[in-house]
Amino acid sequence: MKAKNKILVTGGAGNIGSALVEKLLSNPANFVVIVDDLSTGLLSKLPKPEQTNWKFIKADVNQANDISSVMLSYNFDYVFHFAAVVGVIRTQENPIAVLNDIEGIKNVLNLSKNSSVKHVYFSSSSEVYGEPVELPQNEHSTPLNSRVPYAVVKNVGESFFRSYWQAFQLPYTIFRFFNTYGPNQSIDFVVSRFLEAALKNKKIPIYGDGSQTRTFTYVDDTVEVCHRIFEKKLLVNDVINIGNDELMTIRDLAELTVKLTGSTSQIEFLPPLKEGDMTRRQPDNKKMREILNKKLINIEEGIKRMMNDERFLKSIE
Repeated sequence: MKAKNKILVTGGAGNIGSALVEKLLSNPANFVVIVDDLSTGLLSKLPKPEQTNWKFIKADVNQANDISSVMLSYNFDYVFHFAAVVGVIRTQENPIAVLNDIEGIKNVLNLSKNSSVKHVYFSSSSEVYGEPVELPQNEHSTPLNSRVPYAVVKNVGESFFRSYWQAFQLPYTIFRFFNTYGPNQSIDFVVSRFLEAALKNKKIPIYGDGSQTRTFTYVDDTVEVCHRIFEKKLLVNDVINIGNDELMTIRDLAELTVKLTGSTSQIEFLPPLKEGDMTRRQPDNKKMREILNKKLINIEEGIKRMMNDERFLKSIE
């Protein structure tokens, strides 16, 4: 079958990006080009070789020559821009690299605006809300309170996407992701880090006293809502929170992980992070629940799925 949709996914070797690629490839009418510089993404997260409707290109979207050669070689219909420096500690330690991601946003938009691209999708983050002034956090009424470089870049990125619609009528949709976890997640994120430690009976590190609250979204729910928005052409020129709304403290997450794995791990309390570790976060996820029209996967079920998934088990060997 000839591809009906040519789709670019930047950051497609990452956690959410790779899961989205798999979902897109389930439709043989889609041909997906995956671009990743592999600074945090992994080749092991790419689709199976027997699937033929995809191609991987190692490239850095922040380098205009890299991404322009890709986008000018294919007449893409849709672009998912998910490439970014991610992770609280990594983004704190590499603030200039984080700020450089603004160049990638500009490159993708400039190359899309006068081309065959019909719609661009942007991976934003709950971090744009900063330390919350209200809970739950609503896409349109909650003030954005971002201060750390990663959050500021996502906020600026959202402004770029809105501006390119206003100036060039390039349609967009913004995804604000809240703590998505799953079997392809890197070990430097909280759920996968705790689970690896518990499975190996190592100490589980917590920054501060563990009273910080979070919500955790299993990657299948995250990708399903993104895919439905794409397939049904929903939320054009709009923004959506993508996340579970069930609150849990970080300490409770550690204790649950120990319980589910039958681990002998002890919790180790470390000094709080200087910045970037918000005390509370909870999305108003009404839009997401209406699109999915089903109960979201809870954290206990998600951890069970991860600890029985060969991809995760192999990544921690």
